[in-house]
Amino acid sequence: MRITVLGCGYVGLVTGTCFADKGNKVYCIDVDPKKVEMINRGKSPIFEPGLDELLNENIKNGNLTAFTTKEFYSKKIQTDVSFICVPTPSNKDGSINLKFIKNASRDLGKYIKSLNDYHVVTVKSTVVPGTTGDIALPIIEKYSGKKTGKDFGLCMNPEFLREGSAIDDFTNTDKIVVGSIDKKSGDILEKLYESWKKDVPRIRVNLRTAEMIKYAQNTFLATKVSFINEIANICQRCGVDAKDVAYAIGLDPRINPKFLKFGVGYGGSCFPKDVKALIAKAEKVGHNPKLLKAVEAINQKQALEVLKMAGDVKGKNVSILGLAFKPDTDDIREAPSIKLIQELKRQNAAIKAFDPQATENMKKIFPDIIYTNSPLECLRDSDVCFIMTEWKEIKELEPKEFLHLMKTPIVIDGRRVFDPKKMKELGFIYKGIGYGLT
Repeated sequence: MRITVLGCGYVGLVTGTCFADKGNKVYCIDVDPKKVEMINRGKSPIFEPGLDELLNENIKNGNLTAFTTKEFYSKKIQTDVSFICVPTPSNKDGSINLKFIKNASRDLGKYIKSLNDYHVVTVKSTVVPGTTGDIALPIIEKYSGKKTGKDFGLCMNPEFLREGSAIDDFTNTDKIVVGSIDKKSGDILEKLYESWKKDVPRIRVNLRTAEMIKYAQNTFLATKVSFINEIANICQRCGVDAKDVAYAIGLDPRINPKFLKFGVGYGGSCFPKDVKALIAKAEKVGHNPKLLKAVEAINQKQALEVLKMAGDVKGKNVSILGLAFKPDTDDIREAPSIKLIQELKRQNAAIKAFDPQATENMKKIFPDIIYTNSPLECLRDSDVCFIMTEWKEIKELEPKEFLHLMKTPIVIDGRRVFDPKKMKELGFIYKGIGYGLT
């Protein structure tokens, strides 16, 4: 098929590249000309393992081309399906900001007006229930002068991508959710997934249900993270190793071990935003989501649990190993390291930081701290070290290197990178969430 992807961010670029790799003709469009230029050179503007190689291959074979928004619409290229993959950030009150969805719907309406063939508009951005049908639909109809279901189709097709493994998640997904306004729209969209494994469930629902499935999944996973972090905080104070607790309860198939990894809390582009958005939506429809509010409250304070263990850091030399919210990404959105740095700065600590991918992004927020090119350089002459992301480069450090390089080796491990007992046997202070060790 011929596919248009609106938005060349994380979801849009992965979606476009993977569909192109399946033999479709894909046009990725974005308002940022620098991003478009990078993509056409076969270079991803975001860090995601394997994406550069796959993108470059499909740029070379002609399956994928990027355009600026204005350039694409001026060329009047005819496509069969459009995917809206634009950001849906949070407003100050936590509710979803739909300005990019509205802009994309307006542009698509104008585009559809000039098309001769039936075209299926598909929202892939994460949006609260009612957005596709109540917001996108009337805007598209207004600017196209056409009717949904008669002249063009409308679907909602949520993504279930994890940063760091997005390509595999897209091509080897555990489910394909197709929300549609009518059967014809859904059938056309589902045809795009014909080459996916036959045993992957195809879930056909209406628009609102598809929107809700995405929120229900993300908020449940966020709940598991906050739950195990709360348990770990209790374990810490009771002299219990939370690793043993998490392992044991994870063996129960009703619970399973996934997302039972305690630490400094969740971050990234999805969980924080989606929990807040669903809370705001629930309150708007007259329901008080107490559980979701607790999930968010626990996560808000979790990053600073490690700071409590360090004692007085005023005026001290502090090292931070890991800035991204998780390994294998350069994404720092809602990263726990941000909260830690903010508090350390308030206490006038001298901060050095290392991250193999996220440094440039963090510099935009904190240009005045020292960034190093290696974890060893970061550790040198430090009084306290905080481990905030379990990068391979950090996990491969020799424990003795902390002892040799740091001025007063106090290591606060927020990600359970090392064995606490072995670290303490070396003779320096080693603490972390859920260790149960004093």
